[in-house]
Amino acid sequence: MKIWSRLLCALPLFAMLASAPAIARDVTDSMGTVTVPDAPKRIVVLTNEGTEALLALGVTPVGAANSWNGDPWWDHISDAMDGAEPVGKESAVNLELIAALEPDLILANKQRHEEIYPQLTAIAPTVMSKELRGDWKINFRLYAEALGKEQEADAAIADYDASVADLREKLGDHLNEEVSVIRFVPGQIRIYQLDSFSGVLLKDIGFHRPANQNVEEFAIRTGKESIPDMDGDRIFYFTYDTGDGKGTSLEEEVLADPLWQSLSAVKAGKVHQVSDAIWNTAGGILAAKLMLHDIAGIYGLD
Repeated sequence: MKIWSRLLCALPLFAMLASAPAIARDVTDSMGTVTVPDAPKRIVVLTNEGTEALLALGVTPVGAANSWNGDPWWDHISDAMDGAEPVGKESAVNLELIAALEPDLILANKQRHEEIYPQLTAIAPTVMSKELRGDWKINFRLYAEALGKEQEADAAIADYDASVADLREKLGDHLNEEVSVIRFVPGQIRIYQLDSFSGVLLKDIGFHRPANQNVEEFAIRTGKESIPDMDGDRIFYFTYDTGDGKGTSLEEEVLADPLWQSLSAVKAGKVHQVSDAIWNTAGGILAAKLMLHDIAGIYGLD
């Protein structure tokens, strides 16, 4: 009887604990201050680089923006995304699908989702990174703070930095090369500069860039008339297709052009096709580490 009496007395306390709000924290993001759960369990992430951040922190989201050209995920994250629900492309997420997942935290991006911010915040606390550009570490640290995983983020970045330092040492005199980065997209050629995903990583390693690429901007958008401006000691190029083959057609057209064939890197056999997903579109820490691996392979350092 005494045991039952104690249990009955404790029931109101249990009820109070069960009904108490979850412990919360404040996070400062691009929109202001957001109160987030202390230990979120059901996270929806609406950018490709944000998905990579979560996976690197040991978290599989309940929902995520589709990988741009994935089905629905990039090959390099597909296994890790088992059980996650696709909620549409970054630029056209499905609010009904997001709401149906009953998230307790949404990770989004101001550049992509500012117009739907009110709808997102009506579903769950929403942390918004500011930009999608070169330095993935900025958004990575914000997402880690939202998850309460700052220590894990520090460890992941330290591991990346160590990999960069190791590759830098192994490359040695190869770093004296001026490397050019070119992307073919439907109807346009881009000459990438320092404030791009590949640009930040190449700068981290210590590569030189041609003068027109060695500026703190994103990219020069141009056409075939600018082929002479695409040269370097070595050229890396990648192609984005929207499913209609126009990006690939442009690539083939440029690579067959006499102007392209006259470039010094082409004549020297120092032109390398690389993955658009890894070198540009995925945009996160996992892709960055795979890009380091690509560079090591290209220079025979595996």
